[in-house]
This record gives sequence, C-alpha cells and structure tokens, in this order.
Amino acid sequence: MEYWFDSLLALLALPKFGLSSLFLVAFVSATLLPVGSEPALFGLVQLNPQMLWPGIAVATLGNTLGGVVTWWMGYGAHKVADKYAHSSHHLRVLAWLEKLGPKACLLSWLPILGDPLCAVAGWLRLSFWPCVLYMAIGKFARYLTMTLGLMYAWPHLGLG
Repeated sequence: MEYWFDSLLALLALPKFGLSSLFLVAFVSATLLPVGSEPALFGLVQLNPQMLWPGIAVATLGNTLGGVVTWWMGYGAHKVADKYAHSSHHLRVLAWLEKLGPKACLLSWLPILGDPLCAVAGWLRLSFWPCVLYMAIGKFARYLTMTLGLMYAWPHLGLG
C-alpha cells in the first residue's frame, strides 16, 4: 500500500508534471470529493513564478469541467432527491435557486456548498451553458484572489 501511495505522489509531483497535475487536482476538487486545489496552484506558482497565468487558467478550466460533471450528476439524480421534496428548507432553497437561475453558479467557488450547488443546478435543469459560464467566472475569481493573496501574504517565498 505504501509503495502504491508513493508511486501516486511521484506521478502527481508538480515539478515533473506541472499543469497536468494541477488540472487533475482542480478537476477532482470540483466534484463532491473533499480535495482542495489552491495549495497545488500555489505550489506550482512557487516553483515556477512564470506559470501564474497559465496555472490560474488551467486550474479554472479543470475546476469548471469538474463542476460540469457535478452539474450532470445532479441532472441525473433528480429521482433521488424527490424523497426530500416536501421539507420546508428544501423548498426554500429550491425557490431561491430557481429565482437566481444560472447566476447561482457564481457561488460554485464556495467551500462545502459550491460543489453541491452545481449538482442542484443540474437537478433543477438550469440552463447548462449559462451555468458553465458563471461557474468559470466564480472559480477564476477564487483562484486569482487566493493565489495573489497568498503571494502577498508570503512575499519572501520568491514571488513578485
């Protein structure tokens, strides 16, 4: 088991694979799995400061595509959620999401809530391409803010 884990870590090593590893981590972190991609982006930029914009672009793309997969999961999970359709909390949240429409996907960057939000947007059959656009905007803003904030907070690490 330890050999397998070490092999996996070596496969995903940022200096060796860079943007492909970042894409994979960002993609997985946008599903319902609890993985954070900001440390991977920050680590890549720390190792290669010239990779700031390509890193943000690749992380945004991977995270948005992961959000798209989550949207489709929600789209297909409509019948499972029907058993909760009568709770007042559920009805309030659905009314709020239906009122906001695809713009609710701007909040897809939020920890804990963002990924299920993409699933619920799919379950509600909110317009696919507007949802993808708003997901991408929210995720791009998160990566930009987090990375630049970390660079500002720790300037001694070699950036800037």
